[in-house]
Amino acid sequence: MKTGLSVSVFCAALSALSLTSGCVVPPPPPGVVYVRVGPPVPIVEVEGVAPGPEFVWIHGYHRWEGNAYVWVPGRWERRPRAGAVWVRGEWRHHRNGWYWVEGHWR
Repeated sequence: MKTGLSVSVFCAALSALSLTSGCVVPPPPPGVVYVRVGPPVPIVEVEGVAPGPEFVWIHGYHRWEGNAYVWVPGRWERRPRAGAVWVRGEWRHHRNGWYWVEGHWR
């Protein structure tokens, strides 16, 4: 029984390692500005009705203004091409602090 248990533990550890190895966060790009204080919780916004079928809601976000976070409201934006998808910007944590990754069209 002891051998069966150790094999199970080994398999579980190997499985967990393989899951986390795919979750490596790339290093921040050069020239980023680090913020020591984490961003506030995003504000929940009401999207309303799109001005047309080719529009996508771009969520609001907190921008760092040098000494405080400032809320940038969400907006409707026209897709640059058919089928384009908006990848939302996000704050990422690094050992040097927090840094912003801009949203972009994919």
